[in-house]
Amino acid sequence: MQRTLVFGASLNPSRYSNMAIKRLQEKNVPTVAFGLRGGNVGTVQINTNLNELPKIDVVTLYMNPERQKQYYDSIIALGPKKVIFNPGTENPDFYKLLKVNGIEVEIACTLVLLATNSY
Repeated sequence: MQRTLVFGASLNPSRYSNMAIKRLQEKNVPTVAFGLRGGNVGTVQINTNLNELPKIDVVTLYMNPERQKQYYDSIIALGPKKVIFNPGTENPDFYKLLKVNGIEVEIACTLVLLATNSY
């Protein structure tokens, strides 16, 4: 199973990033989270420091394109195989950077991928 980083994680249960963490856990996908505020969603701790993360295979983004800019290099440095751009996070400039670095870009909804067993 590919370890997934929920990037832009929120402690607020009504946020899609929070729902994604819970669904990933339900599907037994190894899950880590990064957000601006620390805390826990289920058994997943939200990290506020990107340097403390283990090896990541997939990044699923829950941060708007303007806020993503400051994290471009950090996300690329994590060396994921794929970055999923959830609705509202679409960012053609970042797509290009990721592709140049050999990282697959997927424009999709993680919650839908999980619900349809397409994740």
